[in-house]
Amino acid sequence: MSAALKIPPKIYKKLPELQDLEEVMVKLKNHARIETLAVIPHKNMEFPIHSITLGSEDPTSPCLLLVGGVHGLERIGTQVINSVLSSVARSMVWDEFFLEQMRHCRMIFVPLLNPVGMYNLSRSNGNGIDLMRNAPVESDDRKQPFYGGHRISSRLPFYRGKEGEPMELENRVLWDLVRTQVFPAKISIALDVHSGFGYQDRIWFPYARTRSPFPFLGQMHAFKELFDETYQHHVYTIEPQAQQYTTHGDVWDYFLDEFLKVQKDQFFLPLALEMGSWLWIRKNPLQLLNPLGIFNPMSPHRVRRMLRRHKNLVDFLRRAVLSPKAWAHISAEEKLQHRNKAIELWYPGQKK
Repeated sequence: MSAALKIPPKIYKKLPELQDLEEVMVKLKNHARIETLAVIPHKNMEFPIHSITLGSEDPTSPCLLLVGGVHGLERIGTQVINSVLSSVARSMVWDEFFLEQMRHCRMIFVPLLNPVGMYNLSRSNGNGIDLMRNAPVESDDRKQPFYGGHRISSRLPFYRGKEGEPMELENRVLWDLVRTQVFPAKISIALDVHSGFGYQDRIWFPYARTRSPFPFLGQMHAFKELFDETYQHHVYTIEPQAQQYTTHGDVWDYFLDEFLKVQKDQFFLPLALEMGSWLWIRKNPLQLLNPLGIFNPMSPHRVRRMLRRHKNLVDFLRRAVLSPKAWAHISAEEKLQHRNKAIELWYPGQKK
């Protein structure tokens, strides 16, 4: 385990999510490959960004990447991934069938990408930059809303950073991980966990920068159809993110565009889980008085419900990368059929 785990105890008082993560990492020391991707300095403290890799050591093996804590206010995302990691850690001890499956795939966890933002109770990182508006990607939406990203000032939310500057360190280390550990996989899915939009949990797929369909639309519809049939009463709305709003600088748009430049026979699908926090607010309007209340359930029983709620989704994603013939590796004719259905469902009025 990395020596960068020497963290001043006072940080733990502010970041229980980091403490919970490192306790699970200790339990996984004999089963996982643990790396500290970066140490982010802030005032007189240092905050680590950890990655935990389980399963096959073959870089081409199917891969599921789980990322949380991109926005520091959205603590529930990190908590969900920590909960999944804790369950996986326990399964690695006793579940022989699970262990056999994990010999053929990889799970990579980055539960807390923006620890300084979480420490500061801020959406942005320590430099005032919104990590999900920070990539060198421009939206083609002329009616781009303010919350879609701007370069006015770091004192305002949704700040992208200065034009022409490198991505923030948090995004650069995530890019290095995706480029070196995810792109080589024969098939890979990334799930970035967020909260704070709407009354319903949503699974978003690219693009965020444009309302035009993305290249893997046929496979995405096959994925949705398979998920709907497997979990007929699931809670998610599956849709392109741009159907709700468009943004500049989405890092997963950038990663996918870079993947399409170099990919050969591989397949990479970046998804976002957007937990609908407005429902929590409707049930408990007093949450609005708490800076975390807009993005997180505050009642303990609702937190526990969220930690249970998404484990079937993660398990489905792991099985999906292990069984791509049902949705990703389909014939050209099937891709076309699914693409036509997807256009009718998600892009009505556009040419097929």
